[in-house]
Amino acid sequence: MRIVIVEDEVRIREGFFKLLSKLGDEYEIVGEAENGRQGLEVCRDKKPDLVITDVQMPEMDGLEMLKAIYDEGLDIKAIVLSAYSEFEYARTAMKLGVTEYLLKPLNISDFSTALENIRHQMEEDKRKKPQAVGTLDQVMREIIGGRMTADDEVEKYLRKNYGIIGTQKFIILCDYLGNQYESRWQREQKELSNSLSFYEGINYLILDMEYRKSLIAIVYKYNSATDFERWIQFQLLHKLQGSSAMGFTECAGLDGISKGINDLYPYMDWNISFEKDVLISYPKITQVQTSLCVYPQDLEARMKTAICASDFALEKKLMDEFEESFHDGKVYDPREIKECFVRFIWSVIEIAKDIGNERVAELQQQKLLDSIMNAKLRSELLTVCSDIIDMLTVTEVTSDTETLTVKRAKSMIHEFYHTGITLDEIAERLSITPEYLGTQFHKETGENFSTYIRNYRIGKAKELLVGTGMKLYEIAERVGYSDPKYFSKVFRDVTGMLPAEYRKSLK
Repeated sequence: MRIVIVEDEVRIREGFFKLLSKLGDEYEIVGEAENGRQGLEVCRDKKPDLVITDVQMPEMDGLEMLKAIYDEGLDIKAIVLSAYSEFEYARTAMKLGVTEYLLKPLNISDFSTALENIRHQMEEDKRKKPQAVGTLDQVMREIIGGRMTADDEVEKYLRKNYGIIGTQKFIILCDYLGNQYESRWQREQKELSNSLSFYEGINYLILDMEYRKSLIAIVYKYNSATDFERWIQFQLLHKLQGSSAMGFTECAGLDGISKGINDLYPYMDWNISFEKDVLISYPKITQVQTSLCVYPQDLEARMKTAICASDFALEKKLMDEFEESFHDGKVYDPREIKECFVRFIWSVIEIAKDIGNERVAELQQQKLLDSIMNAKLRSELLTVCSDIIDMLTVTEVTSDTETLTVKRAKSMIHEFYHTGITLDEIAERLSITPEYLGTQFHKETGENFSTYIRNYRIGKAKELLVGTGMKLYEIAERVGYSDPKYFSKVFRDVTGMLPAEYRKSLK
């Protein structure tokens, strides 16, 4: 029995190694993890018979991990451990189909009994196979998932019911839908099936694979792979007319189907490098000659200047220009294109954060950059860019709790900051005392008046440092500081860098 241990305490994981070695040679620990997210990856990779998991863990708890495992169709038995005797945990585990739920501290007798129950369940599952599997859809899912091997019994079953020979060749089509998978897969599956039904002499099966955001068509009867590939390229892709990517490969043997999918899938991002309606054919795609992908530094500099100037129309124009720069008739490696997107988006986020864009500052940058590197469609990259532009163009919104007095005070700061306007001068214009204005300003904004106007001036100075070639003394005067040395001191207090260092860091 192949086992994975998922437990955040290393001492307990080591204890399982010792305990299972004593209980019998049939128990083999093939992997371990310290949280549910790592555990999910280990289970995907190792495909164990059993996962022993704690409930309470960082990043992803044990029950969330099991739900993800079962959602992906991985047939893995589970023993759930918990230090809490709360019914909700047990009820959730039972909903997931977990039959063995044990409380910490672990009773060795109970644990041994749970292992024996799991072993009996596995034997019963094996005895019922393939009758319990039944349909071709289910058999293929089990084989692809590594939960079933194409043994004599399975091959006999497939030959008798579907005319499939274990050693024959198969064509694999990958229809990648990306972020539209959830809303489109059912409609796309019907359209794909209808289109394939017009091609005479083939038998096929279409599987939905949510974790790959794809539909996988397995063609198990055909005359010529070359003719079929040509038909897909010149007819099928035009019929579907969807914003998806289509991949093609041929593999040998039932056990080669999973490998074929795994070989093809990483190359689906080549759709980003081509124009629409190009079939990604593996292994042909590995021989494609590419041009050198040069990062558009000039566009980055112009974008920074536009952001600092709050020129929303120019920001949108430059983002469109950046996106189009990779579609100039040349073929670039998609990984290099995505690395350029990461670099460009990162620079946009950093400069926007630096000049005080609060919405951009709240972005989960790593999640955003991961979505770029995992993209396989040009539309997925465009969505990221569009979201960033939307955040850049949102104007400042004042709090509903601010009184008219404070709003007017902030408006005066924004209009006259460059003159060196003071709290006393604004209070006089508003016909109130400086003490009252200072108290209300701090109460409603959470900042002292002096801190607010200082940060506003430094923010404007950042815009000028990046977006213009003005000298430092000119910028100091422009934002309300008559003494350039004092301006440099304040700038360093706020940013940790001198103005010249800041300008150099963003060039």
